[in-house]
Amino acid sequence: MPYDGFPPLISSQLQYLLNHSSHLIKVEQVWSGTKYFPGAFDRFTLVIPYCLDFIRWDVVYNAELPMAPPDVIFAAEDEDFHPLHADTKLLQGILCNWNFKDPTCLFNLIEELRRKYVKYQTYLVERVDDDRLKFEISTIISREGIEMHMSSGTDKPEEVKFAVPLMDMNINKMVLACPWRHQQKIYLQVVYPVGRKYLSAPSAPRLKLMSSAELKALFPVDEIKLPSWVDGMCLAEYLPHLEELLQKQVLEAVSLIDVRRHFIEALAPLFGRPLEADPVRFSAERLLFLPTLDHLHSWYPMVHVSISTQFPKQPPSLMLQSTQHVNPRDMPVKSAIMNEYPWSPRWEVMLMAEKIHEFLFDECLNFKRYCNESQQQ
Repeated sequence: MPYDGFPPLISSQLQYLLNHSSHLIKVEQVWSGTKYFPGAFDRFTLVIPYCLDFIRWDVVYNAELPMAPPDVIFAAEDEDFHPLHADTKLLQGILCNWNFKDPTCLFNLIEELRRKYVKYQTYLVERVDDDRLKFEISTIISREGIEMHMSSGTDKPEEVKFAVPLMDMNINKMVLACPWRHQQKIYLQVVYPVGRKYLSAPSAPRLKLMSSAELKALFPVDEIKLPSWVDGMCLAEYLPHLEELLQKQVLEAVSLIDVRRHFIEALAPLFGRPLEADPVRFSAERLLFLPTLDHLHSWYPMVHVSISTQFPKQPPSLMLQSTQHVNPRDMPVKSAIMNEYPWSPRWEVMLMAEKIHEFLFDECLNFKRYCNESQQQ
């Protein structure tokens, strides 16, 4: 699908970059730099994930000469980043052999520039006059995929940030019918303040687990309690304990997908097949049933079932919605959320489903009475 407003040659290259980069690159802003082709965009800002944050590069084509390679303008704080000054054979080859008919050209350029940016930031961090940082770097630099970033400014102290990929585990392959286009990973963000002298017992760095929004829906890393950082510990000592903890919890989270799936299958004979459901996580914010209950005399409420990732420790939340009654704002009448009813996480899923059916048998009558009374007022 071509990008509206871009000349076809530029559009095809931008489209290829966004579809094939492993870094989830996005376009933040587009504009035109030509006065001869009104409405023709030839410049845009790329938002590129780096070190669990983002860098922004302006890509400047010329709509009047779209066969030429673009210029790339880096952020003001990276004024010392000069990717053409050293080890430039590959980068020069991309620019000198630019083929405007090849949609991969921009992709190759941005990927190579990002690789050089990783080396540039590593160089900046390694030059920091901090004994603790030098030691930490020496112990983890061999880990594949690690990224680091040096930040400083007039209004904040210098600090070094690491993005450390955790666990050699292919989470995508573990999830049945995995919809994720990009490989899912869990990262540890580590932030060290820059000191100028060695301390015998330096303070712990700031630590935070991070992952994509897609993975958080399956495995909420924000809720994981990190192991304690012991005085005198280094990152190379800390990581194995953390990875062991995470591996057990990820395996448990994946296994619970099957538990939720079996529970939803157990609901189907009692409520009918769901109108909506999440086919991957089976943690069903969107699980929706339209059951046939004879005692309601041709009144069919919809049943919303929300299953958290803590199921079966936490019972599903239930909500009823009328198909025949609306409130004064012309919105369907809904019940309050219900999550207090007979429940045990040790029950078989069929018994769980039966208990919910028994509970809703009476609640549907109460809800129908409530809907009818509210319409008469």
